[in-house]
Amino acid sequence: MAYFAAVLARTGAGWDVSETELDDVETLADLTDLAREAAEDDDTVLVFIEQEDAWFALLRIDGEDDPRIFVSDAAAAARSSYGAVLTDELIEQDGEADFDDLDGLVAELDDEDDDATAETEDDEDEPAAGRGATPIGPIGDSELLTEYGMAAADLLELAGEGAAPGDALGEIAEALGCSEVLEAVR
Repeated sequence: MAYFAAVLARTGAGWDVSETELDDVETLADLTDLAREAAEDDDTVLVFIEQEDAWFALLRIDGEDDPRIFVSDAAAAARSSYGAVLTDELIEQDGEADFDDLDGLVAELDDEDDDATAETEDDEDEPAAGRGATPIGPIGDSELLTEYGMAAADLLELAGEGAAPGDALGEIAEALGCSEVLEAVR
């Protein structure tokens, strides 16, 4: 499947957009470094990634802050090398967040013990969706574009069932005010 990737760097005059190759990207750090190279000072940089008719992703880097990530369909993205770089990071972060509250963890374990004793043999045939499982649908920070006029609900709608990833990126670029320059590199 074909990929499209573009780096959008915020400048004093608007957005500077350039198409980029992801051939050398193997980790989130590689992708973050690639984006930071396009930044002016510590201005915002966005990376748009799309896999033809399957999913899109947004990566936002603000200076030296940790990257913020949104993926339209985690399950679809996890089946591709570039998407897996993003979804693996998000799933790992989500799993780490589950351990922040020790009291919640203890209560969760107690509930699992209670549930395990109540299980029937029929339940054993059903697959479990335990920690580390890739969710279906959007994952990540849906609020990463709110200060640029794209509400979280609007971004989630663009990632909804039946949405076309290419059209979604076009609508996002329009909300950011850079649709013309994005189309020039598509």
